[in-house]
Amino acid sequence: MRRLNNLSESSDYLTFRSSVPLRNICVDNSDGKSWKVYDAGPKSVRCPLIFVPPACGTAEVYFRQILHLSACGYRVIAVEAPRSYWNVNDWCIGFQLLLDHLRLDKVHLFGASLGKFWMLPAIFLKRLIMPSLVTKSYDPDIIEAVDFVAEKVVLPFQVNTINRLELASRLTLNCASSRVHPERIRGLQFVTIMDVFDEYALCSPVREEIYDAFPNGKLAQMKTGGNFVYLSKYEEVNVHIKIHLRKFESGSYSAILVPYDTS
Repeated sequence: MRRLNNLSESSDYLTFRSSVPLRNICVDNSDGKSWKVYDAGPKSVRCPLIFVPPACGTAEVYFRQILHLSACGYRVIAVEAPRSYWNVNDWCIGFQLLLDHLRLDKVHLFGASLGKFWMLPAIFLKRLIMPSLVTKSYDPDIIEAVDFVAEKVVLPFQVNTINRLELASRLTLNCASSRVHPERIRGLQFVTIMDVFDEYALCSPVREEIYDAFPNGKLAQMKTGGNFVYLSKYEEVNVHIKIHLRKFESGSYSAILVPYDTS
């Protein structure tokens, strides 16, 4: 029998909720421009790892990365965009304003799968999301991960769930035809693409397009994990993250607090 709230009752999640505060950061004077931010690890690190959730997830989906990586000395930040961004350009401007507010000019990014939907009732918006929140896997870790993400969408009275306008704006961004061309991003270096061999939400053409966009990217393949591998197989994901960040530890792009060498 599936236990809907099993992962949200785990010791890791309860520790996260009690030890990492949620900040609401308004980046301008407009209504609805408040970002939700979890910031953990040493604040002296000026090039942190920033996590951006998928369309159906909150910033909390990265609680296992936040807890375990910050405990290793990394500064990790999970952000959740406000409901007021309806196109990619506005989202990018808002994200830049958030980085300015946090006084960050260099960051590492971890992203997962980011419409005219704002007039639809919440029930219809949730039906658009639900296909990605169903799994055929018998792996208990994958089932728990799907349930954890699903409860933030289908249980509106829980803490830190996704409301109708937030869901509508994310679906709009997700379906927008505009795109960010990686070759035009200044300073973009060393991309790692994480992929799984089992079920995944991206169709094959989109998957191949990602590979083509980053021909020099490192491919980190995992046998299983489903659509929310950072929850279901977090230990393996965290290892790949550490491997990716290791090459930056000796310079200004370091995301970890490296002890001062007195030798």
